[in-house]
Amino acid sequence: MKFIKNILCCGLILSSNMLFAQQDQKMDSFINDLMKKMTIEEKIGQLNLVTAGEATTGSVVSTDVESKIKAGNIGGIFSMTSPARIRKAQELAVNQSRLKIPIIFGMDVIHGYKTIFPIPLGLAATWDMPLIQKTARVAAVEASADGLNWTFSPMVDISRDARWGRISEGSGEDTYLSSRIAREMVVGYQGDDLSKNNTLMACVKHFALYGAAESGRDYNTTDMSLHRMYNEYLPPYKAALDAGAMSVMTSFNDINGVPASANHWLLTDLLRKDWKFNGLVVTDYTAVNELIDHGLGDLQKVSELSLKAGVDMDMVGEGFLTTLKKSLDEGKVSEDEINRACRFVLEAKYRLGLFEDPFKYCSEDRAKKEILTPEHLKLAREAAGKSFVLLKNASNTLPLKKQGTVAVIGPLANSGANMPGTWSVSADLNNTQSLVEGMQSVLGDKVKIVTHLGTNLTDDAALQERSTMFGRTIPRDERNPEDIIASAIQVSQEADVIVAALGESSEMSGESSSRTDLNIPESQKRLLEALVKTGKPVVLVLFAGRPLTLSWENEHVPAILNVWFGGTETGKAVADVLFGDVNPSGKLPATFPQNVGQVPMYYSQKNTGRPLAKDAWFQKFRSNYLDVSNEPLYPFGYGLSYSKFEYAAVKLDKSSIHKADKLKVSVTVKNNGNFDGEEIVQLYLQDLVGSQTRPVKELKGFQKIFIEKGKSKEVEFIIEEEDLRFYNQQLEFVSEPGKFKVYVGTNSRDVQEAEFELMD
Repeated sequence: MKFIKNILCCGLILSSNMLFAQQDQKMDSFINDLMKKMTIEEKIGQLNLVTAGEATTGSVVSTDVESKIKAGNIGGIFSMTSPARIRKAQELAVNQSRLKIPIIFGMDVIHGYKTIFPIPLGLAATWDMPLIQKTARVAAVEASADGLNWTFSPMVDISRDARWGRISEGSGEDTYLSSRIAREMVVGYQGDDLSKNNTLMACVKHFALYGAAESGRDYNTTDMSLHRMYNEYLPPYKAALDAGAMSVMTSFNDINGVPASANHWLLTDLLRKDWKFNGLVVTDYTAVNELIDHGLGDLQKVSELSLKAGVDMDMVGEGFLTTLKKSLDEGKVSEDEINRACRFVLEAKYRLGLFEDPFKYCSEDRAKKEILTPEHLKLAREAAGKSFVLLKNASNTLPLKKQGTVAVIGPLANSGANMPGTWSVSADLNNTQSLVEGMQSVLGDKVKIVTHLGTNLTDDAALQERSTMFGRTIPRDERNPEDIIASAIQVSQEADVIVAALGESSEMSGESSSRTDLNIPESQKRLLEALVKTGKPVVLVLFAGRPLTLSWENEHVPAILNVWFGGTETGKAVADVLFGDVNPSGKLPATFPQNVGQVPMYYSQKNTGRPLAKDAWFQKFRSNYLDVSNEPLYPFGYGLSYSKFEYAAVKLDKSSIHKADKLKVSVTVKNNGNFDGEEIVQLYLQDLVGSQTRPVKELKGFQKIFIEKGKSKEVEFIIEEEDLRFYNQQLEFVSEPGKFKVYVGTNSRDVQEAEFELMD
């Protein structure tokens, strides 16, 4: 517990901070001398981040990059990879620009570089902090081996609206879990010494509140109270910065009426003054230019506003490059403001060791030896298997026996390009195994696999095209849909069991992939209904980048395994779980609603003055719906196992504590099943009476434990006064005396409870 304290006490972070402290005096002297030599044009040039266009991450590509490098008009480049290409660009900067200032090279390394791990929402489902840190470390090793030194990750935006496509890129709905993951990602990327050549500078995004976009529509307005902001949405950003993250990316949305990239309160008052952040602030893709459409002025005006707000680097739009000198001459910005931004860019390069050796990341030998190694692929397979969430397993349908014939049916069965998931811009899509190929490589001749497309991804050809961009194509069968299904059923007749590979394509989630319909596409549902009618055992292997609405599937399909998008080794990892070599242990990091009308939906809601009675559905003049219960289909923290875990009553070592005390919470968990397995024991707290409304439950701790079949383990948590704090109306981080409930269980709904009191 005491998460923030744990972060500050982490050895890696302490050693990193000590190193920075030792470097500061030398760095300041070096940069002071350098900036004295720089013209104002060269200082402004350092604020310009351009794209080489190698990976598609936005709508425009920078032009005339080579001449701008020579003129000192570029501070950084992203979407350029390989030691040879990066060396060539760096040579232009350090050999042909006047002051020989090196360039920083970045990329959207989101859930792996070439070795792709599960999408971030899937990684969050592992609840495995050491594993998550290892995936970030591997990503840093591979990306830095290919010439990169900056990643635009982690994305720590809290999202409680499954319509928002970028929920796939974050860690879900919960503040505590997301904060823990944010810390692990930063430490994994940056290591214990940022100047080493196998590290990446982390960039915390999107600052701030991007995941709360209205109606789940990407780039849309965000509007919330300071109370909610401080208690629920800001902590993951702070956790990442406390872990040592050296850069921050602004978000696209507005906050209290002012877009993030022009928001002085956000970027200066909160980030710099209150949180003492001393790193680099970069905008998102063309965010400065987009302030024009927000209605804040022309390019010169919005560039002025962004600089004054606290932005240091302008991504792609080149508003800083083309207007700041004019604004300086007209007295609209000051040289001190330009110097401030330039200094933060130069400091980032200094901390990365680029002034000492600008070519330290340009090793052809490393690129050949340290990418897609057997060890990295092994970790990817492990991470994928641990990310999968078993949603249903009626009559022990799973695990399957390694014998007979299995039919793998559906549009996701034979599409290797979709397995890495969204935001895997460096993945080798042509050489990624499909689900069927992965299963065949694992099972060999023990199981005969037959396969069929079964149905188009969706009946709407235009929607399918939008949902399979960036090389993630799924072929279409232009026959009558009923004829396609009939062919699939014929193939399935020879099988002993049917695996239905259905759900979203990888690009149905991610940036600019918002959806108003969270069902499996109707074309696929018709196929699934037909497969169930065969009477054969059916396992739904669900591909998804977000919570989906699965009410029919939950009622009619015997087994459902949510595999998100598991990365490079998805196919093998699915086979591992389906056939029992790996016991599933993933737990949902986001609530699955019954239907889209319940969205936004999350477990840590607040009571109303007219709460619905427990276990009730509808009561007039109570907070509920006419047509569906308030309950989710699958609650936050939910996930089944091939094991059967039984929880004893929760024990507290005392019934009350004072502020200096510690409360020990313990529970015995027994594995009553026939398989050894891992269980994620979750602890929640509820502040029963306070000066303001508080959530019905808040996650405050969890432990992932392994229990052999037939054995028991006692799990202990320690609660301290700091765990009971929240931001009050005065934005003071306080606890209040009174009664609290403790909940411990296998998910946020199925818990044991006890009560204690915090005394004055």
